[in-house]
Amino acid sequence: MGKIMLEGYKRKYHIHNGVGYVYKFENGYGASVVKHDVSYGGKMGLYEIAVLDSKGDLCYDTPITDDVVGFAGETTVYETLDRIKSL
Repeated sequence: MGKIMLEGYKRKYHIHNGVGYVYKFENGYGASVVKHDVSYGGKMGLYEIAVLDSKGDLCYDTPITDDVVGFAGETTVYETLDRIKSL
């Protein structure tokens, strides 16, 4: 599996004194990757990742997580994006 760099996002936005990225994949899933004042790990410089369904809504029923992946460093972000892309 190749790494998906943070530059591969579909949309970037600013939120809560931080930043968010939205990814879309050919399998219909997507991801939200955020780092801001109220995200899990944001104040520590870490990311929070959520799986998105084909409508762009949070998806809580994948093998990846039934919630969000918080306190994620860049390696975990890349690995999680690869896993979502491979669902």
